[in-house]
Amino acid sequence: MSTLYDCSVQSDRAAGLAAAAGAVRSGRLVVLPTDTVYGIGCDAFDAKAVRYLLEAKGRGPDMPVPVLVGSWTTIDGLVISVPRQARALIEAFWPGGLSLVLHHAPSLAWDLGHTRGTCMLRMPLHPVALELLRDVGPMAVSSANKSGFPPAGTAQEAWDQLGEDVGVYLDGGPAEENIASTIVDLTGPDPVVLREGAVPLADVREVLGIEVEVAR
Repeated sequence: MSTLYDCSVQSDRAAGLAAAAGAVRSGRLVVLPTDTVYGIGCDAFDAKAVRYLLEAKGRGPDMPVPVLVGSWTTIDGLVISVPRQARALIEAFWPGGLSLVLHHAPSLAWDLGHTRGTCMLRMPLHPVALELLRDVGPMAVSSANKSGFPPAGTAQEAWDQLGEDVGVYLDGGPAEENIASTIVDLTGPDPVVLREGAVPLADVREVLGIEVEVAR
């Protein structure tokens, strides 16, 4: 049975975070607020839970699940190396609406989908999300919606789409941006913006000091 917790009420927030942490550790799914849109998430290192997540959304492993982290330093243990350009973007936009695609460390025991040796990482600017991430560690998190339908901007919108497939819903109020993150791919010789979203392209170019291309 699914439970929704109102995180604007302190007692509900504490109970909800405890329930969400327990769900993640036991391989179940949770819905959590972020600064962009609501996300559906699980333990990033639990391959079975990631499969459940993809099934709940109605999509396959050809669209890998991004990973949310609770601190700048967490990324160091997840990737082969953190390039200078990645450090600059992290310092400028994390926590916030910027996702980075990097080569993940080959030793990691995870299966996020057909990633081709890469992972997409972000640190969200939302206190509820950060508290959960700092408790349970990196989470595989995708937008909380059925594939092909609009991303959820509230916990209720997520519930309406995902229902009992998710055990715990954390209601952190309406998403401030209600727009997906900007994605910058740093796996090639030059940075490429795969999607322009919450962080404007002009801001990315200003931080990097180059004319960053946009994927077509």
